[in-house]
Amino acid sequence: MAKILPYQSTYVHIGGFETAITFALAGGHTSMTRIAGMAGNRGRNLLNVADRSPGGAELAVVLTNTPDAPVLEAAAERGIPTEVVPLTEDMSRSEHEEAVIEALSAYEFDLVCLDGYMRILSDTFLEETPPTLNVHPSLLPSFPGMDAWGDALEAGVSVTGCTVHLVTDATDDDGEVVESEIDGGPIVTQEPIPIYEGDDADSLKERVLYEGEFRAYPRAVKWFAEGTLEVDEEAGEVTVDADVADEEGGLPARRIGPSDRLDTLRYGENPHQDAAVYADYTCEEASVVHADQLNEGAKALSYNNYNDADGALNLIKEFDEPAAAVIKHTNPAGCATADTLAEAYEKALSTDPMSAFGGIVSLNRECDAETADLITDSFKEVVVAPGYTDDALEVLCAKDNLRVLDVGDLEGASERFTEKPIVGGRLVQERDDQSIDVNDLEVVTEREPTDDELESMVFAWQTLKHVKSNGILFTKGTETVGIGMGQVSRVDAVRLAAMKADEHAEGKDAEGAVMASDAFFPFPDGIEEAAKAGIEAVVQPGGSVNDDDVIAAADEHGMAMAFTGQRSFRHD
Repeated sequence: MAKILPYQSTYVHIGGFETAITFALAGGHTSMTRIAGMAGNRGRNLLNVADRSPGGAELAVVLTNTPDAPVLEAAAERGIPTEVVPLTEDMSRSEHEEAVIEALSAYEFDLVCLDGYMRILSDTFLEETPPTLNVHPSLLPSFPGMDAWGDALEAGVSVTGCTVHLVTDATDDDGEVVESEIDGGPIVTQEPIPIYEGDDADSLKERVLYEGEFRAYPRAVKWFAEGTLEVDEEAGEVTVDADVADEEGGLPARRIGPSDRLDTLRYGENPHQDAAVYADYTCEEASVVHADQLNEGAKALSYNNYNDADGALNLIKEFDEPAAAVIKHTNPAGCATADTLAEAYEKALSTDPMSAFGGIVSLNRECDAETADLITDSFKEVVVAPGYTDDALEVLCAKDNLRVLDVGDLEGASERFTEKPIVGGRLVQERDDQSIDVNDLEVVTEREPTDDELESMVFAWQTLKHVKSNGILFTKGTETVGIGMGQVSRVDAVRLAAMKADEHAEGKDAEGAVMASDAFFPFPDGIEEAAKAGIEAVVQPGGSVNDDDVIAAADEHGMAMAFTGQRSFRHD
């Protein structure tokens, strides 16, 4: 098996003229990978590669056999040299390929990329040049012909795509084309593309190009430039070291989103934005996407409802004890655990009943009538729970447009990653599934936390994971007292939590409470503000260069402080 590594070019004489031959260099990266592009028309894949420079690769030359091919002008505008080698009637296949090699002899290149180059290449060319890649507009071996788009539509398939493959000789000893061997080289990578009702060959061709080929071809070039391709020519196999699932626990090299549009929503976050919700039907975890809406006739969930309800559900999954939370704009307005669900809801609501107006309620137990009565005492948008008693449903469904969602069993988590689309790509990370108990806490102050404070620290840390950063949480026992979320300075988040506890909480305040911080305190000012509010214990990650000053401030105020050793940022 030969390792395809970045190549170094040297000039040798072949057939009476000088040409560049490349040799693989052990050890991977050298200088920038240079590509000889060969196109027959517009060369849009080559131009896309030139514009994106995957893996640092650049086009050294663009060659065509058509003098008026639009790619010539487009390449010249980018400062890429061009060559034209017309195919005359008296030229054999090998003669034309020798002329192409001669035209390329003035350029150093490590890889050949074809793009609509409407000539089948033989070993005359392939044995004298670096590896050659081509892209075909279907998922080979399906639809290998000239009209792959039309063939896919005629076959009635729902998915097609594109294939980047190594080019191999598809001719016989006489130079005649062997149809069955065209596009038969080892596959490097593929990209699936959906076919929609109403597609025609033109619309499908554009989608395959822009959503398939424009992803797959640069990916293959990048792998080549980074030296991760291995080719076993005898076996006809390609191995890509970078294209692995990484069963050790890392992130896969490629992600393909399995989702189908479940519903078109009234609008997005705002009325001027179109929106839809897409479903992953392989998801086995309790979710609001797959939840049953039990009150028939109520309006459907909105974009914001889905977003908030998802946040609410994820929060109450943290707890084994009966738990309730109220969410507004994906932030908790309150959260609590208690001996009964009704008690947990009352404690969660009392943290900030004003902000809870129009919020989302989530429960981790079957909703009973007592809890339902409490929920309907003020306006709520959605209730999320793993089930409802008949009496509870009668109470909840009597409220117009209160959406009642049954998400089923809460046990288990099947979704390993979370992702966030950003312009030009997606950020993907493992879910924050950290969970602590009192044994994970490192006490760093002179005063040890009481058992009650330790319990409150653990509850606060599990809840704080779901508060937008900078996040500060005040708790007493296993209920929130004040929440400071989404502030650009940590000390302001402390002040906000104190204000919420002082002005919005009902029947409780911050005096004697525990404070949790999702990241370390960079200065003692956060501790000073907490002391003014009456905080007596603090849980935080630790790790600041000013930890000693922060601990000293806590000692000065008689606070207990424990470090978790792990941060709990949340930015979405």
